[in-house]
Amino acid sequence: MGGAALPLAGETPAPSVREENTATGPQLAVAGSWTLPLLAGCFAELEAEVAAAARSGRPWDLRGVRSLDGAGAVLLWRGWGHRRPAQLRLQPEHEAIFAALADAPTRPPPRQRQGGLPLTRALLNAADHAIDATALAGRLAIDTLGWLRHPATIAWRETSANVYRAGTKALPITALVGFLVGVTLSYLTSRELKTFGADIFVVNILGISVWRELGPMLTAILIAGRSGSAMTAQLGVMRVTQELDALSVMGISHTARLVLPKVLALALALPLVTVWTCLVMLAGGMLAARVQLGLDPLQFVRALPAAVPDANLVIGLAKAVGFGALVAFVACHFGLRVKPDTESLGAGTTSSVVSSITVVIMLDALVAVLFSDLGL
Repeated sequence: MGGAALPLAGETPAPSVREENTATGPQLAVAGSWTLPLLAGCFAELEAEVAAAARSGRPWDLRGVRSLDGAGAVLLWRGWGHRRPAQLRLQPEHEAIFAALADAPTRPPPRQRQGGLPLTRALLNAADHAIDATALAGRLAIDTLGWLRHPATIAWRETSANVYRAGTKALPITALVGFLVGVTLSYLTSRELKTFGADIFVVNILGISVWRELGPMLTAILIAGRSGSAMTAQLGVMRVTQELDALSVMGISHTARLVLPKVLALALALPLVTVWTCLVMLAGGMLAARVQLGLDPLQFVRALPAAVPDANLVIGLAKAVGFGALVAFVACHFGLRVKPDTESLGAGTTSSVVSSITVVIMLDALVAVLFSDLGL
């Protein structure tokens, strides 16, 4: 068997395998440092040398190994044919790593195939989500009652931080998108109204559509994509880093400490952001009406209260509260379902955003049908 020259003082001995004659007979002595820096570049050659030595069936003596890491242990293990030699002498500190290799599977477990039709799997997945969402809603209700009974336990700091992150920091993007939507809506409707000489009715169209429909829904969609995804990612990372498990060990409720403050914060922040977005949308619409129709901004402002009944403001703000709580709930639901791997984290965040936007549009359509005769 090949060997290595004796190292000089201060040098790290190279890995080697050689035959030795002892009183009990010949054996294979392994010496040197079997670590990754010394194995790099000669891994295949050493593995072949170990495999050739293993075919002799002689005892192995690893007590001369200076240092051993995972790479060196795997090299020896693969050379032995993924099994421990019958006669093997080790240093006590190296016993654990070979015991772990012996317990590890030699090949990945077969991937379980999901049976049933795609529709059946989709229905089962939807039922699983519904069960988890119902359980989460129940825990939120219990923790809410606990907050009401013991107000000192309310996580005001966490709620305030979520209001800032989900509300205050979202003002620039909602203002930009709202202004552009207001300009576009006013410009397109002004061209049609100008044809019929009904220029002043642009105030009615903008006022009702912005305060009642576009403002709350557009704000909720932007918050779902921006803040909802961040909430899901935060809880998902806590799952990956086992912080959620640590909270469970300490007896701290996930919903009371993490979910409920997010739901409360977004239910408070979204109506305020909605008012801001609606005002900016109306400002954009007023600017476009000035350019397209020559409508005086002061006349626009004076006609707006009469064009928008108070019921539309109430409906719009009530929807914003519901949208905020719903977006946070869906985001936390998917965040808590993330598995401890990065692939599940990305998939959960994507599903959270898509589901939040879908649920917001469905709820908006339901409210529009139920209250179609109110405020018009």
